[in-house]
Amino acid sequence: MNHRSRFVFGLLLLCRGANSFAAGAPSQPALEGLCAACHGPGGRQPPSPQAPRLAGQQYAYLVHALDEYRSGARQSPIMGAMAKSLSDAQIETLARFYAAQIELGAK
Repeated sequence: MNHRSRFVFGLLLLCRGANSFAAGAPSQPALEGLCAACHGPGGRQPPSPQAPRLAGQQYAYLVHALDEYRSGARQSPIMGAMAKSLSDAQIETLARFYAAQIELGAK
């Protein structure tokens, strides 16, 4: 799957996941599938070396980074587009989920 296909797929997941997000956040957020397209399942194993691992990152760092992508203070065409549509609650839920994940190789 090329980058354009992943981006379009991600946008489709975002549109589909936004409705289920309003119903209540499950332990694995509905929007996690969107993130997994670039960051790997659970944020553990990105398919591209250009995408960082999200698993095990600090909650406050993830919230701050997504806020900066959303506002445009941190530049990335892909992440900016993804973060612009996220609410504060969705950012907090995603950050909580990824902060709770165990990195690969961690014991």
